Amino acid sequence: MTTGPQPRRDDDAGARAEDDLGFDLPEPAHLSRTRAAIAALIAASVLGAAFAAAYLPKRRARAELEQQARSAEDGRLRVEVVFPKLGSSNRALALPGSVQPLMETTVFSRANGFVHRWLVDIGDVVVEGQLLAELDTPELDQQIAQARAQLVQAQAAIGQARASRDYSKSTYQRYRPLTEQGVTSQQDLDQRQAQAAVDEANVKVADANVAAQEANIRRLLQLKGFARVTAPFAGKITARTVEIGTLVAEGTASPLFRLAALDPARVFVQVPQDVAPSVRAEVPAKVSVREYPSRVFEGKVTRASGELDPASRTMNTEVRVPNGDGALIPGMYARVALDLPIPHRVLEIPATAVTNDARGMHVAVVGPDGVVHQTPIVVERDTGATFEVSGGLSEIDRVARIASSELTDGRPVIAVTQ
Repeated sequence: MTTGPQPRRDDDAGARAEDDLGFDLPEPAHLSRTRAAIAALIAASVLGAAFAAAYLPKRRARAELEQQARSAEDGRLRVEVVFPKLGSSNRALALPGSVQPLMETTVFSRANGFVHRWLVDIGDVVVEGQLLAELDTPELDQQIAQARAQLVQAQAAIGQARASRDYSKSTYQRYRPLTEQGVTSQQDLDQRQAQAAVDEANVKVADANVAAQEANIRRLLQLKGFARVTAPFAGKITARTVEIGTLVAEGTASPLFRLAALDPARVFVQVPQDVAPSVRAEVPAKVSVREYPSRVFEGKVTRASGELDPASRTMNTEVRVPNGDGALIPGMYARVALDLPIPHRVLEIPATAVTNDARGMHVAVVGPDGVVHQTPIVVERDTGATFEVSGGLSEIDRVARIASSELTDGRPVIAVTQ
C-alpha cells in the first residue's frame, strides 16, 4: 500500500542545510541591557551635538538681528569697546653700548734722561709695580753729586757758626763782672751781648741750610727713582711709544706706555628719560657682542651720571661685566639688555583706538550714559600694535576699539563688549 509524501521536518531541514554549508552557524547575538543603554546615550549625544551645531548659530544670528533692529529703531550707532589693560611694571630695554676698560692711563716719566731699556711691549699683562723701562739720567746724577757737596759745606758752616757762638757767649760772660766793677763800659757789655745773640742765630741758619740740602738730596733721589718706570696698576699694555736711546723729558711731553685694566670691563649705555629715574645699582644686565653670537655676558649696573644729556635726553649709565678671559676688548660695540621698572603706571590700548589730529592724541570713551567723550591721552610708548598710555584713562573706561570720524563728542551710541 502506497502512502503519500510525508511533510518535511524542520530539524531534518536544518541538518541538511548544515551538511550543505560544511560548518556550524553561530548562535544568534543577544543585545544586553547595558549595551543598549550605552548605544542610546551615544545616539542622544550625537543628536544633541547636531542640534547645537544647527540651532545655536541660528539663535545667535537671530539675537544679533534683533539687536540691530533695536539699534536701527532708536538710531544709535553700535560701537565695539575695550577696557584698557594694566601694562607691565617693568620695561625691557635693548640699548647700544661701548666697552671701556676699568682703568686706563698713559705712563710718563718724572725724570729727564735717555731710555736705557724697555722690558714690556703691547699685549703684555703686567702686575702693579712691575718694571716697565729704565732710564739713564746723567744730568740728574750730577745734580745729586752737587747737592751732596753742598750738604757737606752746610755741615761745615754749622761748625763755624757754633764756634763763633761759643766764643761770643764766653766773652759776654767775662765782660759782665768787669762792667759791674766799672772796668769796662756798659756799651762794651751790650756789644758783646748782641754779638752772642747774632752768633746764636747764625747757628740756627746753618742748621736750616743743612736741613734744606738734605731735603734737596731726598728730592733728587726720588727723581732718580723715577728712572725706573713701573706699572701703577695691574693690566695690559696697549701701546708702547719708546725705543732704546729715546730722549725722555719730565712731564707729559714724552709718553712711554699706555696701560689698561680690562677686568672687569665697563660698558656705557645711554638710558632714555622715561626710565632714567628707575636706574639703580645692582640692576642685572645682559651684554652681548656680535663677535660672540652665542655668548651672553652677565653684568650689573654700578653707577649712573644722575643727569640727562640736553641733546639726547638720555642718562649715561655704567654696567660692569666680569672679563677675566679678556673676551671684551675696549672699544667694542655691545648691546645691553636691561629690565627696568617703570616709575609710574601705564595702560595699554589698541593702536586702532587712537586718533592723532590738530587736537593731539585722543580716544573715544563711551561713558556710563552711552555718550561718546573724546578724551586726550598721554602716550608713553608706541609698540606698533598698541599704545602705552600714562595719562588720561583709567582701567574702567570703555574705549572705542576702532577710531572713527562718526564718533563725535556727545553722540549717543550703544557700547558692545567683545
